[in-house]
Amino acid sequence: MADHRQGSRRRGQGELEALVLSALAQADGPATAGWVQERVGGDLAYTTVITILTRLPAKGAVTRERAGRSFAWTPASDQAGLATHRMRRVLDAESDREAVLASFVTGLGPDDERLLRELLPQSGGTGRTESTGRSRDDGDG
Repeated sequence: MADHRQGSRRRGQGELEALVLSALAQADGPATAGWVQERVGGDLAYTTVITILTRLPAKGAVTRERAGRSFAWTPASDQAGLATHRMRRVLDAESDREAVLASFVTGLGPDDERLLRELLPQSGGTGRTESTGRSRDDGDG
């Protein structure tokens, strides 16, 4: 059976998560699912918002606290931190980290490459990543 809805398209999970996280980032404090739904627009069902929100704590993207019979949600970090978390998840899912990083770096524009070169020495020189505390040399072997 064909879908005849005009102007409607199916959005991917990542896009929906980004919409929800963007709405949460605009909140002055913890926000309810209803508040988030109002901010992302009426075309996203309340149950969809709830589904997305309940998956985000396991990804480390949000925290939740009891608010009456429901929950209130808060981003776990700022926009840069959330983007970092998503990038790390993609990298961690790949078996050839070196190839992924090499491809990423060679695809950078001159300004981003310059910025990356400036930031690398500022990372503390400890050989540890901030988000995990693991050594960059910690591997499987």
